[in-house]
Amino acid sequence: MTLKIGVIGAGHLGKIHLRLAKASKHYTLVGFYDSNKEYGEEIAKEFGYNYYKDLESLIEACDVIDIVTPTLSHFEVAKKAIQAGKHIFIEKPITNTLDEALELIKLTEQHNVKGQVGHVERFNPAFQAVVNKIENPMFIEAHRLAEFNPRGTDVPVVLDLMIHDIDAILSVVKSEVVQVNASGVSVISDTPDIANARIEFKNGCVANLTASRISLKQMRKARFFQRDAYISVDFLEKKSEIVRMKDAPESPDDFAMILQNAEGVKKQIYFENPTVEANNAILDELESFAEAITLNKTPKVSLAQGTEALRVAQMVIDNF
Repeated sequence: MTLKIGVIGAGHLGKIHLRLAKASKHYTLVGFYDSNKEYGEEIAKEFGYNYYKDLESLIEACDVIDIVTPTLSHFEVAKKAIQAGKHIFIEKPITNTLDEALELIKLTEQHNVKGQVGHVERFNPAFQAVVNKIENPMFIEAHRLAEFNPRGTDVPVVLDLMIHDIDAILSVVKSEVVQVNASGVSVISDTPDIANARIEFKNGCVANLTASRISLKQMRKARFFQRDAYISVDFLEKKSEIVRMKDAPESPDDFAMILQNAEGVKKQIYFENPTVEANNAILDELESFAEAITLNKTPKVSLAQGTEALRVAQMVIDNF
């Protein structure tokens, strides 16, 4: 059984969603809506998708509504879809405000529909290759640097870029956030373009995050430090590495890397390069949502998780 899906918003990311929804075996693409009628008709003519001139008609014709509009309009579009009894996939950040996100959760419960948030890095193959190896990390460092692009500057860099790492970190640290310290600088935009945050968790874990949209080079890396292991994830190059430390054997071979601490305890270092399976992360997140609907499971990135990522992101912004 395929689900009938409609895409709202046909900008850069919306066009990607349209193409993948059409290609997916889990969905039947009904059509799309864009508030810019002239642009919408151009896209329909160029790619052959059905353009709906009003939002309500598209919502009525679908099972699933895929919301890829600017953040400021997420809430209103999602609310209409949910009240019409439709499942929603909504791009990150879930909404512009925490109150809006909490309202959407309440509405999905009332109307018995599912929702998923597009935190695509959860489906990044480099992260997926090691996520089950990340156990009780106590220090995390993440850098997400991008060259300037006018797209996305309607929100602070924290909601545009850093929220990806906030969500990934919240998915592996099983503890509540107790303190946030942050600084942000507006260089080109009216909102901060570069930000740093130190997030402290109740269990003692500390995450140090940096995000910039005015860098000369791109970087998307995270490093997780835990007892006897260091795990690195390169979201951009789609590579990951695990460095483990184990008690050194009595007679290590000549090429073994051995460290000895002040107490004389010897540890041997082992390097692992997990197999990273190539994938299309956006297609995977859309199809995982289809699976959650058909099998009646909790979506991999639920509205509650998207709301928690927004809540922590808002704590960062409030600390500037």
